[in-house]
Amino acid sequence: MIKVLIADDQELIRQSLQIVLSAREDIEVTGTAADGFEVLDRIREKKPDVILMDIRMPKMDGVYCTNAVKKLYPDIRIIILTTFDDDEFVFGALKYGASGYLLKGVSMDQLYKAIQIVYSGGAMINPDIASRVIELFSRKSISAYTIQVPEELVKELSKAEWPVIRLVARGMSNKEIASELFLSEGTVRNHLSNILNKLELRDRTQLAIWAVENGYMDEDQENA
Repeated sequence: MIKVLIADDQELIRQSLQIVLSAREDIEVTGTAADGFEVLDRIREKKPDVILMDIRMPKMDGVYCTNAVKKLYPDIRIIILTTFDDDEFVFGALKYGASGYLLKGVSMDQLYKAIQIVYSGGAMINPDIASRVIELFSRKSISAYTIQVPEELVKELSKAEWPVIRLVARGMSNKEIASELFLSEGTVRNHLSNILNKLELRDRTQLAIWAVENGYMDEDQENA
C-alpha cells in the first residue's frame, strides 16, 4: 500500500485527487494540506510515502516545503504538481530533492504511474519540461533560493531562542511551541519577535526557510 499526502491550496483539487486516488487499491490517501506548514503537521500525524505537492501555496510554498521535508524525512518521495511551468520553480523543487515534476494537466493514469515510479525509487518529469530541466541545471548555481543572514546577527541569538527557531522550522504554531517548551504563548510570541528583529527577517516563514536551509531543525545542530 502506497501512502500518499496531497498538498494544494485549492480545496477542489485536494478533494478531486483524494477521490480519484482513493479508488486505487494500492493507494491510501493519508491526508491533505493547504500549505507547507500543514504538510509538516500531517507528516507528523501519519508519515506518507509520497507527497503530491503544489508549487504555489501560501505561507510556505512547495519549493521551500520540499526542502524542509527532505531534510527531516529524506525517504519521503515528492512529486511537484503545478499549473505553472516556471523555470525557477522547476529548478528549486528538483534541487531540493523532488522526485517528480508534473503539470496538472496530466491524466490520472499518468499521475498514478508517476506515484508508482517515484515510490519505487525512480524519477518522473513531464516530457514537456524535461529538456528545459537539463538546460536549467547546466547553467544555474546551487545558491538559488537561499535566505542569507550575516553571522554576526546569528551570534546575537540567545540560548533560549534556539529551541523556538527549531520548532518554527518544523512548522509548529505558537501554541504548539508553547506546549513543547512549557512556556506561555505570550513568551513564545516575544521570543519570535526578538528573533526576527535580531536576524532582520520579515516573518516566521523566512525564519523557517533560513533554519531549514542551515540545518537548525535538530537540537544537536543549534549554534547556541
